[in-house]
Amino acid sequence: MKVLFIVQGEGRGHLTQAITLEEILRRNGHEVVEVLVGKSNNRRLPGFFNRSIQAPVKRFLSPNFLPTPANKRVSLSRSIIYNLMQLPVYFRSVCYIRRRIRESEADLVINFYELLTGLTYFLFRPSVPQISVGHQYLFLHRDFDFPDKDSFSLLMLRFFTRLTCIGAKEKLALSFRPMEEDNDAHISVIPPLLRREVLCCEPTDGDYVHGYMVNTGFGDSIVQWHKQHPEIPMHFFWDKPDEEDVYQPDDTLSFHQLDDEKFLRYMAGCRAYATTAGFESVCEAMLLKKPLLMVPVHIEQDCNAYDASRNGAGIVSDVFDVDRLLDFAQKDYQPEDDFRRWVRSCERKILNSIEAVEGIGLVNDYRLAYE
Repeated sequence: MKVLFIVQGEGRGHLTQAITLEEILRRNGHEVVEVLVGKSNNRRLPGFFNRSIQAPVKRFLSPNFLPTPANKRVSLSRSIIYNLMQLPVYFRSVCYIRRRIRESEADLVINFYELLTGLTYFLFRPSVPQISVGHQYLFLHRDFDFPDKDSFSLLMLRFFTRLTCIGAKEKLALSFRPMEEDNDAHISVIPPLLRREVLCCEPTDGDYVHGYMVNTGFGDSIVQWHKQHPEIPMHFFWDKPDEEDVYQPDDTLSFHQLDDEKFLRYMAGCRAYATTAGFESVCEAMLLKKPLLMVPVHIEQDCNAYDASRNGAGIVSDVFDVDRLLDFAQKDYQPEDDFRRWVRSCERKILNSIEAVEGIGLVNDYRLAYE
């Protein structure tokens, strides 16, 4: 079977999910013919993605969220105004996606939460079936519990999520834990799509704090905290194009450009992990049994952080309060042993879900590399 991927390119989560699913499909005799990645002018595609993905990668301009002037949380008003001004550009991207679906001769489109995929299926109704993959589809599940946040923001999150999956025959919702299927909403709940490198990784107990910030404005608060605690080594990752590969304000604080192999190496050996609550890195920390501090930057990450904290993975804060993280790591953190078993069932479950949608016998001869 020939598969076309369409990937929302913000952050690293959807990108690593695409890498993992390509490996699974290829291992089971299928071909990913092309990967289309939605890009913005504010971020660059991380080098690890081009190095890891095997299919040809093509890019198109796609809507994105803009940060506040302090470059910390997302500014909804700035994002709406900016993206409305770009509508002619996005319409050309929709036409481009439609053309690539046709010219790639794909049998199936797998959409990783890219808004313009849903709009392509709304406007042009391609005959090629589509499956939407992402943890965000759990927000449409009847049993998902939301945090006590602004109701309008939650309404807009669900509305945006519905737009991304227009035309999808099935929505595969990545989840921290097993949940019942929601057949009325066509949602199948599956484990996180984590890379083989993560599953094979052996964690160790290091002395440093590891971190990832999707918006670089948090860097100043990390520097200020570190000035009060220079004895604690810290390695944070960010996406700041105008900085060198490693920026070191002093001997025990380093800011690294996003590199997935390097990121995972530091994750495996850290004492604790602080993050802006992206689903992917939260899952990696849970798998490697690292205590978490989650600092959400938009409503979606508010939901991620709330869901993960309910599973005992970590604590939630409005700022990178490393003191709280270290206190939690020492006194309260209890790693979840069942999470690894749930993650290791991913290959079988996702292949079964795709087979159920398409009826094309994907799993007749699959090889479960992780079991």
